[in-house]
Amino acid sequence: MNEDEQESLARKSRADRVLERAASELEILLKEASAALRPFPSFPNAFFTNAIECDPGPAGDPERGCVVVGEDGDLYELEFGVDHEAVEITGSWDPVTARKEESRKLDLHPRDYVVYAYSGLMAITEALMERAADEEEGS
Repeated sequence: MNEDEQESLARKSRADRVLERAASELEILLKEASAALRPFPSFPNAFFTNAIECDPGPAGDPERGCVVVGEDGDLYELEFGVDHEAVEITGSWDPVTARKEESRKLDLHPRDYVVYAYSGLMAITEALMERAADEEEGS
């Protein structure tokens, strides 16, 4: 390996460390902000899930579904559907009984984590500010 290749790999290695450090620091901030938001709001149109969407717009992965911050400050992919087993057991299409809400914890590459965590942090910050304004108006 020549000197230019070694320098390029060293630069990439430094960039990877910076990205990992940024992801780690955002994780701490996201957990702190999530703790400050308790009680956590219900996710729109959800019956059982308390979460806030992390919508990074075009910076997000178009193949990934709805990414949310949970009450614990972790990132999850949220999926809605019909619980066919519950429908069979109850024999009812009751919207609450038939509703299936699943959140799958995400294990993201630091590059992707930074994008979603930052978006989640901004959404939680906005919710905290709205809550504070509502409390101020109610005083």
